[in-house]
Parts: sequence; C-alpha cells; structure tokens
Amino acid sequence: MTRHGNFFDTSMLPLRSALFLISQFLLTIPYSVGCFILFPFLSHAKRYWVAVGWCRTMLWICRWVCGIRYRVIGCENLPDGPAVLLSKHQSVWETFALPGLMPRPLCFVFKRELLFVPFFGWALGLLSMIHINRKKGSDAFQSIVNQGKQRLSEGSWIILFPEGTRTPIGTRKKFKSGGARLAVTAKAVVVPIAHNAGRFWPRHSFLKYPGEITISIGPVIHTAGCTAEAVNSEAQAWIEKEMYRLDPKAHLCRQE
Repeated sequence: MTRHGNFFDTSMLPLRSALFLISQFLLTIPYSVGCFILFPFLSHAKRYWVAVGWCRTMLWICRWVCGIRYRVIGCENLPDGPAVLLSKHQSVWETFALPGLMPRPLCFVFKRELLFVPFFGWALGLLSMIHINRKKGSDAFQSIVNQGKQRLSEGSWIILFPEGTRTPIGTRKKFKSGGARLAVTAKAVVVPIAHNAGRFWPRHSFLKYPGEITISIGPVIHTAGCTAEAVNSEAQAWIEKEMYRLDPKAHLCRQE
C-alpha cells in the first residue's frame, strides 16, 4: 500500500507496529494517572466519556501510524432504548473502537482479574462496568443480571463477545448464551455486530496491517416472548452470515 507514501509500504510493517505499541504505552500510563486524579470529582457518566477519549485517541493513532481506517454501516439499526450488543471478537481493535464509536455509554462484562492489570485495569475499576467472579458459578450470572439491569436503567448499553475469546479470521466458535439470557431477562433488544478487524489486526500478532475495517450493525433482535436459545441462535446466524459477506476470502481459505 503506497497511497500514503513509503511509510505504508509492507517493508515498514514492523516499524509502524513498534511505533504503535510505543505510542500506546506512552499514552496509557499518563492518561490513566489523569483519570485517577479527575475521577473522584466526576460523575460516573462523565468518567466514561473521559475514558472514551483514550479510545478515540487510540483510533486516531491506529489510523495515522498503522494505516488502519474504518467505516460503520447499519447505524440506523441502533435502538433508542435498552440494548445488549453481541459482537464478533477477532482482535484488540474492537475493544477500544466500539466504545469510541457508539453514541451511548457501553458497559463491558469482564472477569474480575482484569482489574489488577496495572494502570489500565485500575482505571477500568473506576468506571461503571460489570466485573464478575467466575468462581461463583451460577451466582456470577445473577450478578451480571442485577448489575446489567442497573446499567441499562442508567442509559448504558451492555456489550458482550459471546464467543468468549478472539477467533482467527474465517473461523467461528460456539456462542455462549449469557448475553442473550441477560437481554431476555432484562427485556432489552439484542444488536448483532460483525466486523473484519482480524484481517488487519490479527489476534496474537505484533504486526498491524493497513486497510479499512468495516463494522456492520445488524437489525435489532426483539426478545419479548423468545427464549434465550432462540435469540442467541438468531444473533449468531446473522453475525456469521455477515462475516462471510465482509471477508469471503478468509472463509474460502479456511475451507481449502
């Protein structure tokens, strides 16, 4: 890719990826310290948007250092009321891109251990997210429901990655039903989200490849009168079909 000059030649991939990693490190620590100083004086809503400033800055750095652009389609499908977002998970990119791009605060559901990650986890603990202790078994899901209903009533959307972990491009994992169960219990709609971020930011990869990521937001899935299994299956079917449309080459390569 040469449209932006020699800096975006493939031979420069290691240098650009290293510069991005260094930029991320240099930004995260002072930004987190700034959050620690400001957050005690801010409401939870304002804390969130201050934190989202980090996400949007990372998107900007990702664009101009790594050449990773993005476009969002299907924004007209976003609802006005309570919603649970179920997203494909291929890379780290979507974890900071989605909060930076969505019009409402997003509430992530994550394991409690992340709170102990220096700087990033400490700042995360000061936000209104849902953290769970997976050792508590069924009690952990009830905790998600209780916290989820509260966050939804405050105007946030809940976001989950139903596959539970990042998947290589062209592959799929069984969708866990926790997100659909939460939506059914909380009487919220489900919004399926597909994207091809893994094409440009592969999982477990140091290298970041220039190109345009497409985030596709699907039609809402209504949960009234539906089982969690039916909602989960419908969400997975739409996401995987859209994944094939966004990146057919990845799926064909997997079939060969």
